[in-house]
Amino acid sequence: MTAITAPARVAVDRRPRMAWLRVFEHEFLVYRRSWRGTLFTTFLSPVLFLAAMGIGLGTFVDQSSPAALGGIPYLAFLGPGLIAAQAMQTAAFESTYPVMAGIVWLKTFDAMLATPVRVQDVVIGKLLWITARLAMVTGVFLVVMFLFGAVASPRAVLAWPVATLTGLAFAAPIAAFSATQTKDSGFAALFRFGITPLFLFSGTFFPISQLPELIRPVAYLTPLYHGVQLSRDLSLGTGDLVSVVEHLGTLIAFVAAGMAFCFITFRRRLVK
Repeated sequence: MTAITAPARVAVDRRPRMAWLRVFEHEFLVYRRSWRGTLFTTFLSPVLFLAAMGIGLGTFVDQSSPAALGGIPYLAFLGPGLIAAQAMQTAAFESTYPVMAGIVWLKTFDAMLATPVRVQDVVIGKLLWITARLAMVTGVFLVVMFLFGAVASPRAVLAWPVATLTGLAFAAPIAAFSATQTKDSGFAALFRFGITPLFLFSGTFFPISQLPELIRPVAYLTPLYHGVQLSRDLSLGTGDLVSVVEHLGTLIAFVAAGMAFCFITFRRRLVK
C-alpha cells in the first residue's frame, strides 16, 4: 500500500494590500476632529506674512533700494521664498510631536503593528499624510500669493508641488530623528538651532549672496535653499533646465535619504 501524504500547507499573506492607506485613513480621521486648530497657520499666516513683510516692508525696500533685487518688486521676491519656508515649518511640526505621540505618548503605532500593518506601512502612511498636509498649506499659500499680486509668471503654479516636495525633504529626515527620541526636549533644539536659522538665512528674505562667504556653502547645502530658489525661479519665470534639475535632484535626494532612515529608526524603535 502506498502512503497518502497530506498536502503541504501554503503560507498565505493575510496582510491587506496597500496597508499604508489604513495608516493614512487614520491620520485623516484624526484631522477631521482637529482641523480647526490649524486654521491660523493654514489661512491667516500667509496673509499676515505677505501683508506685513511683502507690502509693508516691501514698499520701503522698493523705494529705498530699487536695484537691490535686480528690479524685482520685493513682494514678488518674498512670496515664493515664503511658500517654501512655510512648507518647511509645517513639515517640522508634523514630523516631530505627532511622531513622538504615536511612539511614546499614545502608542498609536504599536496598536497599528498589532494588526497586519507593518512598520514600512506606518512610515509610508505617515509621510503620505504629511505630504497631504503640505499640499493643503502650500496650496492655500499660493492662492494668497495670486491675490496679493506676488506672482509674475503662469509657471508659478508649479511652485505648489515644489514647495510640497521641499517640506517633504524636511519631514522625512526629521521623522527619522523623532523616532529616536524618548523626550520632546530635543525638538526645542531642533527648532531653535535648525528650523529658525534656516527660515532666516536660506534666501527667503534676502539673496544668499548677501551672506558672509563662510556661511554661504552651508546655505547651499540645505533643502530650503533649493526649494526657495526653485519656487522663486518658477514664480518669476527665470531659471534654466540645469538649475531646475539641480534643485529637484537635491530635494529628491533628501526625501529618499530621509525615508531610508525612517525605515531604520522606526523599525528599531517599534519592533521589540
